[in-house]
Amino acid sequence: MTSLEAGTVVTLDVDREAPFGYFLTNGEEDVLLHDSEVPDEFDPEEAQTVFLFQDHQGRLAATLTIPNVQIGKYDWVEVVEVKESLGVFVSIGIVKDILVSKDDLPALHSLWPTIGDRLYCSLKTDKNGRLFGKLATEDVMRAVAEKATRKDFNKNITGWAYRLLKIGTFLLTDENYIGFIHETQRKQEPRLGQKVEGRIIDVKEDGTINVSLLSRGHEALDEDAERIFSYMQSRGGKMPYWDKSSPEDITARFDMSKAAFKRAIGRLMKEGKIYQEDGWSFIKE
Repeated sequence: MTSLEAGTVVTLDVDREAPFGYFLTNGEEDVLLHDSEVPDEFDPEEAQTVFLFQDHQGRLAATLTIPNVQIGKYDWVEVVEVKESLGVFVSIGIVKDILVSKDDLPALHSLWPTIGDRLYCSLKTDKNGRLFGKLATEDVMRAVAEKATRKDFNKNITGWAYRLLKIGTFLLTDENYIGFIHETQRKQEPRLGQKVEGRIIDVKEDGTINVSLLSRGHEALDEDAERIFSYMQSRGGKMPYWDKSSPEDITARFDMSKAAFKRAIGRLMKEGKIYQEDGWSFIKE
């Protein structure tokens, strides 16, 4: 007979009642179904299908709540706690949160998931039978993925980062498309498990997509022009920058390229909002 293992679903008989719950058995091993897990309609004469896990004392316990995430079964789980010395804890829908070990997380803490992020996980046990979260491999993600088509080009998407590489980030979108964000198509690297919003800039032959987190050209222009105009307003309607300012000064002040700065300045001038004179820019009265 197979021994009882955390992270699995089994059907057991009720062996006996105890002051703090019921002991269930497979005929060789017993496991506690605590009072807090026993519903009002519980029938001790019937066999019970339960999920096995370790309680807060490390003892094998049972719950009638069957999570989607099990050993060999994957689903999205939410990060509910972060401990730098251990890793991150995720909720699988039972009373005990499950640890995803720091050994399975990025080397940089700044790229670890934070509370509210989501990971695609199953469960695993270590050599001592302790239960841990197991991050999905690339093969697992490919198995659940759907193929995008050319008609999806330029659509806005939302997804969750599941794999981080030096050259970019992989994500799974709400449509189950696998996407790749090249490092040139983002302003900063997403965390593992972070929700990102972008747009499809290419659909590849295998149905995967390339994604950009950068604004579309007209959106970026609007943002840049607004940033410059707001800065001028904060300085009483003028600033010591114009279209002949050095690229270094522009980047240091506005965190944008000189080309982007000139486009935004040109737009503001064309709209009649500002004018330039002797190395300065002024808001028109």
